[in-house]
Amino acid sequence: MAGPMPPAPAPLRLGPVAVDPPLFLAPMAGVTDRDFRLIVRRIGGVGLVAMEFLHSRLLVEEHRDTWAMTHFEEEERPLAIQVYGGDAATIAAAAEIVQELGADVVDVNMGCPANKVLKGCAGAALMGDLEVARDVVRRVCRAVSIPVTVKFRLGLDDGRRNYLELGRICQGEGAAAVAMHGRTARQMFRGAAEWSGIARLKEALSIPVIGNGDVRSADDALAMFRRTGCDGVMIGRGATLNPWIFRQIAARLSGGRVAEPTLEDRRRLIFDHFRTVIEREPERRALHKLRSFTNRYSHGVPRGRELRRQITDLATPADFLAAWERHFERVGAEAVGVEAVGAEEVGVEEVGVEEVAVCEEAA
Repeated sequence: MAGPMPPAPAPLRLGPVAVDPPLFLAPMAGVTDRDFRLIVRRIGGVGLVAMEFLHSRLLVEEHRDTWAMTHFEEEERPLAIQVYGGDAATIAAAAEIVQELGADVVDVNMGCPANKVLKGCAGAALMGDLEVARDVVRRVCRAVSIPVTVKFRLGLDDGRRNYLELGRICQGEGAAAVAMHGRTARQMFRGAAEWSGIARLKEALSIPVIGNGDVRSADDALAMFRRTGCDGVMIGRGATLNPWIFRQIAARLSGGRVAEPTLEDRRRLIFDHFRTVIEREPERRALHKLRSFTNRYSHGVPRGRELRRQITDLATPADFLAAWERHFERVGAEAVGVEAVGAEEVGVEEVGVEEVAVCEEAA
């Protein structure tokens, strides 16, 4: 096990790319679009943000909806674009496009446990054939000059935990770093993430190891650094519940004060975000995003469960804005601060989970 953690971990380097602080926003389908990435980046504290993961074949074939997802702003840098698929040559071709688009890092998805992805021999399914996985990493690393990272899990299930072998393959074929979620694909997001696996992977490799899974607070992040010795921490679901989490972790790492967002902070963020979604997206897609983010953002607001119960009855974007406005008016007078997010508030079944949703164009 790793010894005591220094007050502030050194910036993590992915080739020429410095990730400072070493905190990563995980790629999440339907979540880490340009709007959410900019929200997190502008709040501060995040070292690298990741785009929604992209279907490699549809990227190569210039599918309209897939290409629409690739737009990003300069202020988002450093930025990673993650690709997924089941064919090594196509993934490598997609990685070349990612480089041409100007991304700082290309990430290969070998961890998604969603059935629709697994059936395409993609995502975590690649852990089931390490020679295919090796071919993917080798081809991608040869195809691009920007840093290549690979994200994976402990394995497909408890009987096939081959993360150490895959980590060594990634290192041997030229990956700049690996990120690991501490669950198997079969677990999806059930149970507790096994940070001990992240610690073993760190001991086995010389390239940076980024830990992922069950980081929902600054204390969790510090505990992951301390208990695993990992070089960086990646956060998915925790950032959707609390977009301020990176700033809070960065403050703890530097010895500063961790400030909790006020009810007004949350109100401003939610309305700014939702109005941007309504202006930018067609109504059907806007409704999907408003429903999804209402489910997430309401976990930091007093009596948020009451608001979540209304989601299925809201039929238009205006309904969502009105529901939030009424809710803030109702709780504003009675709330001194914001409610803490309790364990019962973070149920996997209730909250949209990291990497489970499949991109619409991949369905």
